[in-house]
Amino acid sequence: MDRVGAAVQRIVVIDFMKTSRWTGAPCFSLPSSLILHPSSLMKHWLMKSEPSAYSIDDLERDKRTSWNGIRNYQARNYMRDEMKAGDKVLFYASSAEPSGVSGIAEVVREAHPEKEEPWVMVDIAFVERFPEVVPLDTLKSTAGLENMVVTRKGSRLSVQPVTKSEFDIVVKLGRKNRSSAR
Repeated sequence: MDRVGAAVQRIVVIDFMKTSRWTGAPCFSLPSSLILHPSSLMKHWLMKSEPSAYSIDDLERDKRTSWNGIRNYQARNYMRDEMKAGDKVLFYASSAEPSGVSGIAEVVREAHPEKEEPWVMVDIAFVERFPEVVPLDTLKSTAGLENMVVTRKGSRLSVQPVTKSEFDIVVKLGRKNRSSAR
């Protein structure tokens, strides 16, 4: 279900009995419990990069980059159809020792075309670098991450959806390393 569908599904009750105090005309009013905060519509992602090509340190130095060169249709579709500005990203170092999540980024520009059709790119910005990589083995053995796409055998997709719960657990693991590194 897309974001608008989810938002519409949550709007259950509309009070038609209210009127505008300026014009006296009927107006719509929603109970505050049904008003959606933008963070409830935010999605979370995991994006893989080989550190030899582009690392979290490179993103920290550059502050922002275009995430281009994705040549998988499913990953392209996630970027084109579902990624929105403000979405949070787990930055994953692949083909590294150890492979794992090295920090956090944020989508700052939605999909725009690459020179080569039909491919698209998004822009991401640096948010935070973890003091140590959260290794894939730790992700696989952590309660609450059993269904995380990256932990599945044969999962090679470079752009993957992540649930908010999975995102929060991984960030907690990354920040836990920060406090133990001091």
